[in-house]
Amino acid sequence: MTTPADLETDAVRLRAAMAGNLAARGFLDDPGWRAAVEAVPRHRFVPGFYLPAEDGNDGRGLTRWQPVTATLDHGRWLAAAYSDATLITQFDGDEPDWENPAERHGGAPTSSSTLPSLVVRMWADAEVREGHTVLEIGTGTGYSTALACERLGSAGVTSIEVDGRRLEQAASALHGCGYAPTLAVADGLYGYWPEAPFDRVVAACSFRAVPPALVAQTRPGGKILLTLSGWLYGYARVLLTVAGDGTAEGRLLGGTVSFMSARVHAAPAFGNPGHWAAGLPGEARVARHGPERITAATEDAFHLRFLVQSAVPDAQLATVGDVVHLVDVVSGSAATLTPDSDGDGDGGGGWRVREGGPVRLWESVERVLDAYDAAGRPGPETFTLCVHDGGQHLRHPRLPCLPLPSP
Repeated sequence: MTTPADLETDAVRLRAAMAGNLAARGFLDDPGWRAAVEAVPRHRFVPGFYLPAEDGNDGRGLTRWQPVTATLDHGRWLAAAYSDATLITQFDGDEPDWENPAERHGGAPTSSSTLPSLVVRMWADAEVREGHTVLEIGTGTGYSTALACERLGSAGVTSIEVDGRRLEQAASALHGCGYAPTLAVADGLYGYWPEAPFDRVVAACSFRAVPPALVAQTRPGGKILLTLSGWLYGYARVLLTVAGDGTAEGRLLGGTVSFMSARVHAAPAFGNPGHWAAGLPGEARVARHGPERITAATEDAFHLRFLVQSAVPDAQLATVGDVVHLVDVVSGSAATLTPDSDGDGDGGGGWRVREGGPVRLWESVERVLDAYDAAGRPGPETFTLCVHDGGQHLRHPRLPCLPLPSP
């Protein structure tokens, strides 16, 4: 039987090993953040979580998610708590009963403890320093909040969470570990005016565009680090510097980081793809680009998915069999891409496209892809996001200005 003393001894050893691993991989160059990782007991913030079953899906294409707690499997629980992995703590907004947890089949994760390497990377990328006041959007389990408190002191940290049940559990863990940040149930879209202004704003969820309230609540010269996303599940991170006139500007950051969408910005349900396809014209044209340009498991495709969202911000993508569907619930437009057995077009054996509605969805995507190729396929670090009274735009010296959706 594991005693509390044994647990804490094992946890200290595992924390030191995790910190050493993160440092060896280049995530803990700052001694202050390494000390925080070595000090904060992550297991106290994840009493229960889900891991995918080793045998994969359930035969229906749905991932089998197994609950993991100290009671069910102490060794697996503690080892996972100190692994560099994201631990899913909630699906579809439903709070699990960790006293009697049940296996899940499929579902959309809505809360998690983000992998530690990404947590410390976010704090480091935001250029957080001693003496800064920080707003964290998305308390989640509270582990990231605890690292900030350990590094900055609790008085400088404000963390908000839209889910009151999540925040209650995080608050209990934080206070149990001796941390006392300002905590509030609030929607990150609107920041948290009572504690503003802030030197740094860091979001652990993604937004379709930069919420204006975050710019207004950041001191001139302060920085905002957040992830931008869209309904095509393209992502980009940006570090903005706020100016005295209320505008903000900053470069996109590299890498393939993604976060769950802020719930207010999540993609809406679009119904049955077959219903949308039934109303399309019968004639199909040869596609200049195939869907693999934005769906492949590559950094280039990851970046392109984000860029093409500027052209079709309300489009969603679904694959049924070998047919790729684009659906826009706002305009009523739709498109399908079907493999072309004649081998014409771009990508694999080529593709044929049918599209209808006020917006030619795939034609709009192809225009972005054409411009991207003509510009030499520039990486994310070459794009600048400008936030001003006239909207939010991605700018690049060799590409047309790309607007973000209205926030």
